Amino acid sequence: MLVRLMYASRAAAGFDAEELAAILRASRAANPQHGITGVLCYSEAVDSHQGQGIFLQVLEGGRGAVNRLYNRIVADPRHHDAELMLYEEISERRFAGWAMGQVALSRLNPSLLLKYSERATLDPFAVSGAVSMALFEELVATASVACQG
Repeated sequence: MLVRLMYASRAAAGFDAEELAAILRASRAANPQHGITGVLCYSEAVDSHQGQGIFLQVLEGGRGAVNRLYNRIVADPRHHDAELMLYEEISERRFAGWAMGQVALSRLNPSLLLKYSERATLDPFAVSGAVSMALFEELVATASVACQG
């Protein structure tokens, strides 16, 4: 049985581009053998409100494999405050082409983010899981997913 899981979390203090690259490399190496696909979006802190970057990630695959991966992700010290935004059984994948795609926020038109939230910043904690999923779907449709490994 296939499932889709989306979560949001806040980056730990000191999280940097090198650590993000390491996460993506590890995901792209391990996910295919577990049948997991998905997309990761990381946004650096825009204001001093939280002072931390935000992760928003969608994982798709078999229920057991996705659940095990999510449990490992939640325990990862590189982030905290993980919140499950969406969990659903699915008949087909939306992100089948990516062992772990990455949203290139630096190339994103801010109006796309503004379409789905009060401000032109990524803040999945301020919107519903359905809204965040709609944003991901539009990112894929507009070819805003880069590093398609």
